[in-house]
Amino acid sequence: MRALLFDLDGTLADTDRLHEQAWLEVLLPYGIRGDHAFYQQHISGHLNPEIVSRLLPHLPPLERTALIEVKERRFRELAQGLKALPGLEGLWRWARERGLTLALVTNAPRPNAEHVLQALGAEFDLVVLAEELAAGKPDPLPYRTALGRLGLDPAEALAFEDSPSGVRSAVGAGIRTIGLTTGHDPRGLLEAGAFLLIDDFSDGRLWEYLEGESDS
Repeated sequence: MRALLFDLDGTLADTDRLHEQAWLEVLLPYGIRGDHAFYQQHISGHLNPEIVSRLLPHLPPLERTALIEVKERRFRELAQGLKALPGLEGLWRWARERGLTLALVTNAPRPNAEHVLQALGAEFDLVVLAEELAAGKPDPLPYRTALGRLGLDPAEALAFEDSPSGVRSAVGAGIRTIGLTTGHDPRGLLEAGAFLLIDDFSDGRLWEYLEGESDS
């Protein structure tokens, strides 16, 4: 193992509930009264343009763009005082001590990614933004791009994801993927291909696996 690849929202920090609130607020004036189940089914893990075109196909392009900007601005207003998931800093130290590369692979737009990383004081060796690629998660392209830029084979990486969409992306690129049960039904993560589920990065199941990898 030479690299750890991380999703952003719901993986580095518990931000999904903030995205959910922001989306439900901005969709309400359009007559869409969503709830948590609606958010998980139709929004979580997908790129913004895909979400808006699917939910509001009648909107002209400029209005779609404006809606996305309002939503993301509202998210950043809500995302104050963010804290990393328990155990994340310890995992980063463990990885750095062993010379592992750390990469971020996210569907989040650049302003959001920068906002969250600055709030957490997190630095990565590589950041891959799906919005700058031809396809985002659940397509494997974001993770394949990360592997290509790092010069790694899939077997040399380990990914962390919190949504079925993200898990499918990483697994589709051939990467072993651990699912975090921070916001989605664990069954969906397993069905998407996660080989291990953890509550957060302090979970003993994660460290048992990492120690086994180190000894092999």
